[in-house]
Amino acid sequence: MRTHVIVDSPIGPLTLVAADGRLTGLYMAVQRYRPGEEILGLPGDPDAEPFASGATQLASYFAGQLHEFDLPLAPAGTQFQRTVWAALQQIPYGETWSYGQLASKIGNPAAVRAVGLANGRNPIAVVVPCHRVIGADGSLTGYGGGLDRKRYLLDLEAGPVNPRIW
Repeated sequence: MRTHVIVDSPIGPLTLVAADGRLTGLYMAVQRYRPGEEILGLPGDPDAEPFASGATQLASYFAGQLHEFDLPLAPAGTQFQRTVWAALQQIPYGETWSYGQLASKIGNPAAVRAVGLANGRNPIAVVVPCHRVIGADGSLTGYGGGLDRKRYLLDLEAGPVNPRIW
């Protein structure tokens, strides 16, 4: 059974979704491919796991103090999508990869477009850092939460500059 909680963040409210003690989703208020309310499940207990740890780690991340999340994850997707999402977690904090680099990392350099589609379907935003993927020319490309949020997250990870509050 899925449950969810909503936590505040500098990029707006984030909905954390969990089942069986594992995070299955993290969605922004405005996000492409955000599931309907019926998929989010019933309201959960914010003091229960993984919500309590998720909220604490997100607060530390947005304060610039956490560079790697340590949460039990269970994203639902195809095997290919899960492979891409696992590779996303290998992109170091403060760094970016192109879609081509990500495709090469999973051993399928010709699958750039498919990698982009899988990246866009990432159900656990921020924690699974799909925002760290950029165009081959270094440009910001599509982001499910909008390019302003992507820029905010990349600026946050870039260093001590104070990114604007959303």
